Amino acid sequence: MKVYLDNAATTPMDEEVIAAMIPVMKENYGNPSSVHALGRQSRAIIEKARKQVAGYINAAPSEIFFTSGGTEADNMVLRSCTEDLGVNHIITSTIEHHAVIDTAQCVEKHNNIKLSLVNIDDKGYIDLSHLEQLLEENKDKKTLVSLMHANNEIGNLLPLKKVAEICKKYQAYFHSDTVQTVGHYPFDVRELKIDFMTCSAHKFHGPKGTGFLFVNSDLQLKPIITGGAQERNMRAGTENIYGIVGLTKAMEIAHKDMESHEKHIKGLKRYMAEELKKVLPTIEFNGDPLGDSLYTVLNVHFPHSDMDEMLIYNLDIEGICVSGGSACSSGSSVGSHVLSGLGINQEQPSLRFSFSKYNTKEEIDYTINVIKELFGK
Repeated sequence: MKVYLDNAATTPMDEEVIAAMIPVMKENYGNPSSVHALGRQSRAIIEKARKQVAGYINAAPSEIFFTSGGTEADNMVLRSCTEDLGVNHIITSTIEHHAVIDTAQCVEKHNNIKLSLVNIDDKGYIDLSHLEQLLEENKDKKTLVSLMHANNEIGNLLPLKKVAEICKKYQAYFHSDTVQTVGHYPFDVRELKIDFMTCSAHKFHGPKGTGFLFVNSDLQLKPIITGGAQERNMRAGTENIYGIVGLTKAMEIAHKDMESHEKHIKGLKRYMAEELKKVLPTIEFNGDPLGDSLYTVLNVHFPHSDMDEMLIYNLDIEGICVSGGSACSSGSSVGSHVLSGLGINQEQPSLRFSFSKYNTKEEIDYTINVIKELFGK
């Protein structure tokens, strides 16, 4: 039996998404920047998609910029804000995705800005009082706050509206990496009053290599990829037309069935947590999986055994695909920076099980039985 439980890394494409992309691959090969009929057809497809995507988050079409994914979009914000918006202070946390924390450290080094790290508690929640303290202490600086909506390893959710209110109080810009949550939760950027948010289509059954950046219309950034006037001079390079169509179709499907998908996936997550506890009573969960947490992620801290370093491989042999953390850092010898930031003992294995609409209770039962056998229960 093959069981895919690594959906936080990437999701299988929806058949409807593939079906929407194929005609575009075959027929709409014109360059969207060309003025002839085929070029105009391609441009019309992109602008229709932009309008549709904007509608799902209550943005204006002019606030949506298509990118290669979340990492590029995060880089666009952090690298451009210092020059274009006068940002000389960035606040982030130690448990952000590498697309944010590594980029912030790079900007700190090369742009001579101050970088502050907000405290997190032992479950992985951002300390909002410390965030406000950092903003108060640096109110003479122009600050960008960059905090992810849901942690990609442990799933903890950030109260976006509350953080946005704090940022507005101190006239700070607010960017959130929403890669794990777009397509899984509804967004209204007008209500949230967020300045920047990012998306990657392959996290909700769309194609890899396609995403977008939302930029509040009150703000203007310069491109970090130059050499063309595409995306209204914000992102050079011929647009990925079929990828953009796939992203848009994936968002359409996600928003149409969002409540039912959440109910189904949340049920699987809770069921797996309960069954794991029955098999291994000493098992622990990293983060706060049954609290204010992303419903697609369950990060499990297993008890010590003689196969600590081989658990993920033993599961793989049995056809079960899981992750030891972020897929971006898999194979790294330094372990998870998120779990390290929480002070979790990484001598014992922690595995991230992440679910999608395609997973079933039977797959969870199979996984539990394999774990039971591996631990001799």
